[in-house]
Amino acid sequence: MVTFVKLGGSLITEKRTPNTFRADAAARAAQELSSALAEHPNLKLLIGHGSGSFGHVAAKKYGTIHGVRSREQWHGFVEVAAAAAELNELMAKTLRAQGLPILRFQPSASARCRDGELIVMAVEPIRAALDNGLLPLVYGDVALDEVRGGTIISTETIFFYLARHLPVKRILLLGEVEGVLDTDGSLIPLITPLNLGEVEQALGGSAGTDVTGGMETKVREMIALARLVPGLRIRIISGLIAGNLERALKDPDAALGTLITA
Repeated sequence: MVTFVKLGGSLITEKRTPNTFRADAAARAAQELSSALAEHPNLKLLIGHGSGSFGHVAAKKYGTIHGVRSREQWHGFVEVAAAAAELNELMAKTLRAQGLPILRFQPSASARCRDGELIVMAVEPIRAALDNGLLPLVYGDVALDEVRGGTIISTETIFFYLARHLPVKRILLLGEVEGVLDTDGSLIPLITPLNLGEVEQALGGSAGTDVTGGMETKVREMIALARLVPGLRIRIISGLIAGNLERALKDPDAALGTLITA
């Protein structure tokens, strides 16, 4: 079984300042991944990361998620892809510095969408990497779209697609905040389809530029995924709290952040 780990754009970049990499937060996450794998070498991990202040700023400028048709928009499409890839290189170097066997996978190289929905993406190379003890690294990226011309696919969208083709048991989503917070700023420890309606008012956009919808979209996508994959457990936790990621990887029952299940 595989655990998906997302290092959010709000964690590894300063989302309010374009193209600003949070090297310290990324390095801490890499160290905690390495420590967890050293203690549990049979862990199968697929790592993804958001685009933060790299891809999202350019994507908002050109409205890429809504479609790519004009010459200017296609040039913007390439700009978004380049920014996302630049952050991916920084993240890959940080992970490799901890001795992690990272193999990068560029989503836009194989992804195809239909009116914003990811319908095709190469899975077999990722499966082969996992089978050989490697750590696939994916990221939020652009994608060609049969209806819109081009669009954006978030890391959660990629996870949603891959979870239907890989034996995933857990998903860890790391960001700035400790989990999903209610209107008073208190942590909501559990979200299921039964109580989603009660916490809807607490779900809002991210503090920085996020063209893929912020926390509300993330929670709704993960609820839908939990319904689709039997037994799947998803946690939204803070990556800024030292030890959180390592603890979550070592102890699936650790009461961290917000748990999302069906």
